[in-house]
Amino acid sequence: MERFVDVPGGRLFVVDEGDGPPVVLVHAGIVDLRSWDAFVPPLVAAGFRAVRYDARSWGRSTTEEIGYSNRADLVAILDALGIGRAALVGNSRGGQIAFDTAIEFPDRVVAVIGVGAGLGGFGGHPTQEEIALFEEMDRLEEAEPRDAEAIIAIDTRVWVDGPGQPPGRAPAWIAGQVRATNVFLAEPGHVFGRPIVLDPPAAARLADLRCPVLAIAGALDVSDVAQTARHLAAEAPDARAVVLPDVAHMIGMERPAELSAMAAEFLEPLRPWT
Repeated sequence: MERFVDVPGGRLFVVDEGDGPPVVLVHAGIVDLRSWDAFVPPLVAAGFRAVRYDARSWGRSTTEEIGYSNRADLVAILDALGIGRAALVGNSRGGQIAFDTAIEFPDRVVAVIGVGAGLGGFGGHPTQEEIALFEEMDRLEEAEPRDAEAIIAIDTRVWVDGPGQPPGRAPAWIAGQVRATNVFLAEPGHVFGRPIVLDPPAAARLADLRCPVLAIAGALDVSDVAQTARHLAAEAPDARAVVLPDVAHMIGMERPAELSAMAAEFLEPLRPWT
């Protein structure tokens, strides 16, 4: 089922498939909900309801130029679909949104699976080479006008293939989705709105992250992603970390069947929830 959910100052495009305990999927910042296309079928086959959506200003979702909360948007989707509690699976930026939502709305979240996930307020210890890449990414994102081709190239190098990996290591269709998303976001006049961050940030509130957490990182990803996963495992009340070999940041796109099996195994003991 496809539908739009109205939120203050915007509309969110939502795809709802399957039956069973609901699992909400939150995409990374360099792609939209289509990044979960290969992940959803095995998750639904395992007996879960998969709900995915485009964040504001991504894909088919829209926003006015206002301040808004990604956490409140996610809860608005739960309310619109009649979901009391859900497990959250978030990739990269989507993982940070998932952790933040679990902290702000603990009664609505059964568990969180972070996939190459960020954690607000936690910076890790990137290498000097990674710091240089991050600085270049920030410069390109802040430049006016945006150089879409340069952004696509560095996003593909870092997040698709992995820093230091040969070009084209990951399947070409992943880079194609990253390209399409970046071109769309770089369109003149594209409205992003102003996300309101969780304050204090999640890293300072891990004692409030009471639900079970599975933090998954790729060994070919930037180093602070695995550091984030291990930090969660060490500091959150109920968390464990897994680092997968031979995969970078977009694990749900590179290894959808494997990731779906891991998610189903992790969530199975928590059944039932609604």
